[in-house]
Amino acid sequence: MNNNLNTPIPSLQVSNIHKTYEGKPLLKGISFALAESEIVCLLGPSGGGKSTLLRIIAGLETPDSGQVMWDGMDLGNVPPHERNFGFMFQDYALFPHRTVMQNIAFGLRMKGAGAAEIDRRVAELLEKVNMAAFAGRKVTDLSGGEQQRVALARTLAPKPRLLLLDEPMGALDHSLAEQLLIELRQVLRESGTPTIYVTHDQQEAFSIAERLFIIHDGQIVQQGPPQQVYQHPASRWAAEFFGLTNLIDGKVISIDPVRVETCAGVFEVNCEEQDLQVGALVTLLIRSVEVSQEPSAGLPNQLHGRVQDVFFRGTSYQVDVNLPAIPGLRFYLPPSYIPAEEIDLYFSQNAVTCIPSQV
Repeated sequence: MNNNLNTPIPSLQVSNIHKTYEGKPLLKGISFALAESEIVCLLGPSGGGKSTLLRIIAGLETPDSGQVMWDGMDLGNVPPHERNFGFMFQDYALFPHRTVMQNIAFGLRMKGAGAAEIDRRVAELLEKVNMAAFAGRKVTDLSGGEQQRVALARTLAPKPRLLLLDEPMGALDHSLAEQLLIELRQVLRESGTPTIYVTHDQQEAFSIAERLFIIHDGQIVQQGPPQQVYQHPASRWAAEFFGLTNLIDGKVISIDPVRVETCAGVFEVNCEEQDLQVGALVTLLIRSVEVSQEPSAGLPNQLHGRVQDVFFRGTSYQVDVNLPAIPGLRFYLPPSYIPAEEIDLYFSQNAVTCIPSQV
């Protein structure tokens, strides 16, 4: 008897996708599912195969093996124009000889929509992306941010059942990208269209995604809500990718409580989510901002080192600290230290995350 008859099939299912490029493996068995109205982000370093995966989902490239399915139907033989997926390229791919209105209307005309429907839908989207005043302007006369809005409106116009965004902020400066991310998130949530967003920028991913897929070396190495993935990296590589570099290797010396012996001293950590054993090798991640300057003699979770450098960071000071065996630790502290000064720091259990070294 099938106990899963009432279990809804995810809108999109990507199963065991493999792809080689120039004779080398690029994607190595990528699998994930996308629920209705969900916004997910493929996050990882440039050159890791994220855009290739997006093009495979769109039907613009063919995998060496694996399946892309929609509502349980294999799309392997379905051409891109019949998948009803909206694809927004990094360079926007707008038609330079057409106006803003004509660009947005293009997909609707290709679907055979009537003039009244086209006018209504284009006007609706122009308002949604704050471009109503630019309807008759050529896209070549627009700024990068304005072109991005037009490209999004054009992608949404035919009401695709899936939206694919490939590094949409890649050509914009940082301040403009931050502003447009807020607008983009609002538009996507209002549309209710399930979305896959590709980026190498973690701040973009945190801002836009409900769920992250971290891609490294052609595989999904971690997935989950942005906060969970950031606070509990699954590997040393993931921690370093997020810029979390306060990493110290050690060995578990007791379980209740969990204590880890390192070259910098003994740390007592909260590792309830992990099944650790005495003797296990682990990597400790110390949060840069969760630090106290009130160490007590004889207690665990203390560091003694020397200040290497101090940088002003607006709301605090970045203090780089060297230990005898661990150079380059980084903390954010009040402005009370100078280079070459000795420093003592204390950390609570919650400030130290345990990463299994074998991951």
